[in-house]
Amino acid sequence: MKKILLSIGIILIFSSSINAHVDHYSKYNYLEYELYRNDNLIGFHKYKFKKNGDTLIIDNQVSFKIKKLGIELYKYNAEGVEKYVNSKFTGFNSKTNQNKKEKYVNISIDPKDNNLIIDGSSYKGKADKEMIIGTWWNHEIVKKKAQISAVSGRIIEQKVKFIGKEDVKIGDKIYKTLRFNFSSSDPSLSKDKKLNTDIWYEEDTYLWVKAAFDKTGYWEYRLKKAE
Repeated sequence: MKKILLSIGIILIFSSSINAHVDHYSKYNYLEYELYRNDNLIGFHKYKFKKNGDTLIIDNQVSFKIKKLGIELYKYNAEGVEKYVNSKFTGFNSKTNQNKKEKYVNISIDPKDNNLIIDGSSYKGKADKEMIIGTWWNHEIVKKKAQISAVSGRIIEQKVKFIGKEDVKIGDKIYKTLRFNFSSSDPSLSKDKKLNTDIWYEEDTYLWVKAAFDKTGYWEYRLKKAE
């Protein structure tokens, strides 16, 4: 019971700050994360925040390689652009090369009802305006019932559980964080499509600090730079 009440309290704290939406991140121009697999550095994930009046554009880039005995086994590159006007989401597009397989997603807003129009390699159609792009930097994702794959447009219905407060050490710095687990709501999904990711946000700033999941190895995103 205590755990449930604590989880509700944390969600309420996040909800109260969400009124500021993406403005909460207005002080950041650049975020960079290192990507590790089985504790080996394999790549990076970078975000560039560009502000022009009421418009915010977030460019993101992901790149990693998996090698064994010097032989390249897997290569992944993705680029995406997320747009907001007056703190409201207005569109997203991305292109991904996943081990020589091309994937994409383009998201726009239907002017009639403000819901989302998705044109993706895995899904094409409408989606509720309350859904969010699964790019993790925006802590608003903790109160959403579904996220949209930033790679293919697939809609991922999710359950979010607050795990607790944790100190996370990255390099020489210790972050006071809130840890959440994101899991798929649909139990019928195949194992490779199920969401099961832990995310750590800094308690005072809601800065995304770390992510971890287990899928053909143990993967971690660790914050390298925030400026």
